[in-house]
Amino acid sequence: MTGEGLPMVVPAADLPARVRIHEVGARDGLQNEKTAVPAEVKAEFIRRLAAAGLTTIEATSFVHPAWVPQLADAEQLFPMIKDLPGVELPVLVPNRRGLERALGLGADRVAVFASATESFAKANLNRSLDESLAVFEPVVRQAKDAGAHVRGYVSMCFGDPWEGAVPLHQVSRVCTALKDMGCDELSLGDTIGVATPGHVLELLALLNEKGVPTNMIGVHFHDTYGQALANTYAALEHGVTTVDASAGGLGGCPYAKSATGNLATEDLVWMLHGLGIETGVDLDRLTATSVWMAAHLDRPSPSRTVRALSHKDQ
Repeated sequence: MTGEGLPMVVPAADLPARVRIHEVGARDGLQNEKTAVPAEVKAEFIRRLAAAGLTTIEATSFVHPAWVPQLADAEQLFPMIKDLPGVELPVLVPNRRGLERALGLGADRVAVFASATESFAKANLNRSLDESLAVFEPVVRQAKDAGAHVRGYVSMCFGDPWEGAVPLHQVSRVCTALKDMGCDELSLGDTIGVATPGHVLELLALLNEKGVPTNMIGVHFHDTYGQALANTYAALEHGVTTVDASAGGLGGCPYAKSATGNLATEDLVWMLHGLGIETGVDLDRLTATSVWMAAHLDRPSPSRTVRALSHKDQ
């Protein structure tokens, strides 16, 4: 599907040689669908993503079905894909009960989902910001005691639909709290897609000042204002090497109505490959996977790269 020699590789100075893509389409993408996708289709989606070369694929969430009914089949799904060779399959766990369910099925990479703002903590977690951090502390400790890798998501890092601009020190306080709890990795979420590159660089610099190393940080941008790739490039310039993305641009956030789709994995891969940055991803196979999933969802993919490449293939 890609034209020969395209994208043309023109490296830029001082960028990472390799980026690890943290694929979130199967969890963050599908949780926002109006109707539930069958577990068998989700499992095949994950297998196809793995076959395209993605090595970190967020599989599902062990949250109560009343909160995210689209992921109510976590116990059914995870055993179907947990033995994929060479693939890390992190899962979201909102509390100790969710963690115990995940560990019981053999999960060894989990994530907790915190907020940088009071309003979103109450909307998404039904608790204040500090109360939610207090809930996560024993979850992280128990996960670490079980030998699991723990990722800490921090949502609303760059803006909040209720509170507007989010002070940088407020974001750094939550990030350092999660680090001090024992999280191995942090993902900075631009949940409503309002970040700009200078904002990204300023937050990353502050986190470094507060003792959060760059190699612990991933970035998670939404493309609401068309800034996701620009923001990703800024993060790469700072030295970030983990980028969250969603195959086909699936997803949003069920608790933030202004949040549109995630950065599309294909759009990210096109940019990275053009910069000479290794990802291990086969773009043609990934695009075919997103076209396949779009057919199951009965709507076209919002990814510009998927649209461009699939059109050429017709």
